[in-house]
Amino acid sequence: MAKTTPMEFLRQVRNETNKVTWPSRRETMITALMVVIFTVLMAIFFAVADWFLLHGVALIVSLGR
Repeated sequence: MAKTTPMEFLRQVRNETNKVTWPSRRETMITALMVVIFTVLMAIFFAVADWFLLHGVALIVSLGR
């Protein structure tokens, strides 16, 4: 395999990045908002699940006394 010079490598990288379809600012903002909303919903879900598990285990432990 032939070695590539640093300048040739940078030229190839530039050519490849020109082929990428970059998202628009609107698409990026919508995607970021969806991630934030989903993260908040999952945090709420896990907080509620944790609360139920905490009280469920406390109930089971208190029944054994």
